Amino acid sequence: MNSLYVISISSEKGGVGKTTLATNLAIYLKALNEEMPITLFSLDNHFTVDKMFRIGRSRPAKDISDLFRGEKAEDLVETGEFGVQFIPSSYELNALRPALKSPDRLARALALSSLRGLVIIDTRPDVDSFTRNALYAADRVVVPVKDAASLTNCKHLYDFFDQQQLPRKTLRILPCLVDSRISYKGPFKTPYQLMKAFAINRGYKCMEGFIGKSPKVESLNTNPEGKIYPILTHGRGTEVHAQFANIARQLYLEMLKCEETRIDRIRGHLEELHRQRCEAFVQRRLLLQTSCLACGESLTRDESIRPGNYLYYENAAGDRLGFLEQDCFAHMVFTHFYRDEPESESPLERLFRQSAKRCYFALRAEETPDSPRLYFHHFSEEGEEIDRREIDLREILPRMLKKNETGIYRLLETTLMNREGRFDGGLLLLHHADPKVPEAILDDSRHHIFRGAMDEIAARLERRELPRPLSPRPLAGC
Repeated sequence: MNSLYVISISSEKGGVGKTTLATNLAIYLKALNEEMPITLFSLDNHFTVDKMFRIGRSRPAKDISDLFRGEKAEDLVETGEFGVQFIPSSYELNALRPALKSPDRLARALALSSLRGLVIIDTRPDVDSFTRNALYAADRVVVPVKDAASLTNCKHLYDFFDQQQLPRKTLRILPCLVDSRISYKGPFKTPYQLMKAFAINRGYKCMEGFIGKSPKVESLNTNPEGKIYPILTHGRGTEVHAQFANIARQLYLEMLKCEETRIDRIRGHLEELHRQRCEAFVQRRLLLQTSCLACGESLTRDESIRPGNYLYYENAAGDRLGFLEQDCFAHMVFTHFYRDEPESESPLERLFRQSAKRCYFALRAEETPDSPRLYFHHFSEEGEEIDRREIDLREILPRMLKKNETGIYRLLETTLMNREGRFDGGLLLLHHADPKVPEAILDDSRHHIFRGAMDEIAARLERRELPRPLSPRPLAGC
């Protein structure tokens, strides 16, 4: 099986048998198809999965928390008992929760992995960020319920699917820990029939069958040996064995009928997104000026921008982009914007040397009734406007040409001047590039950050707002 099919076991209520269901289904499904890879992991921190499947007592080098830190899933997998492979559990998931804002993080990680076959996910007893990730990635969500309270809590799972515009048919209610000794008067004779009727009345779909309550099965988790035994090998004489076999068979047949898994769709989306990003990178690379716009020196080596200290620049239209050598830019700034201040006392020079690598610089030129004006803005990494300057281009252009200071004129002419030779208020934004790989800023993810900062700065300058922080952005990635 080349695809990856995901089953998530989820319930907002504890004590309904989620982990027993997840661990034993992995074994039953493996028994149905020994050639099918089955991977199991838990997003809870009880370590039942590890106790049941780990071979030997060696401590894992990595665990499930590393998957959310960017490690490849296939590098975290351990070969376990009964032919089931598993990813070790972790105590560190809670520390990662604040950063896990998107529900598609797990799905993307699985889509980018080389795992195939079946993945079973045991979730926490609440709809937190990790559970939402497990729900988002699932082809089938099995929701164990044991009473009216756990059935009521199912609403939150369905609400999540509605919010994400996911099909509700993915969820299936499964009555668990049902005590078959109890009977009622009326149309619904057993707890199973009653819970199934309650579920159907709420518009929920159920699996065929249930998992009963069994002292024999409960004893498999608590014994003098301190081990956890599977029902398939140690509970064959119980009704629960037949019930698990029935549920596993249903899930297996559903998986076989699935023409395109959710991970397949997400993988296809990521591949298309990657193709679009590559095309966008190529288009930006074709527009890129390969020489310093200030001094005219070529910046290429072997057809790529050679390593060095550069500022990347781009105009608001996105059709003028390239690099300026840091020294050339510094010379422009100190010569034209801070020319009246003693060189040794220049505040910009100190700021530039100390913090320019983490700053944005914006140039804006526009026509006024008297003459063209050039505005210079200096923003910190957090978006606070550190300084702004204004100069009269009519006054400085003759001086620039006389002193052969053509660099800033070339910069303005190339990036901010329209075809009629006038300034129409456009914006030019500059930010330091990676000195080792300058062209990395053309990559879609980094370029998206750059353009986001440009849009926000442009909007603020258009409104003539007083300085205030920009929205927080990981500008260091640029």
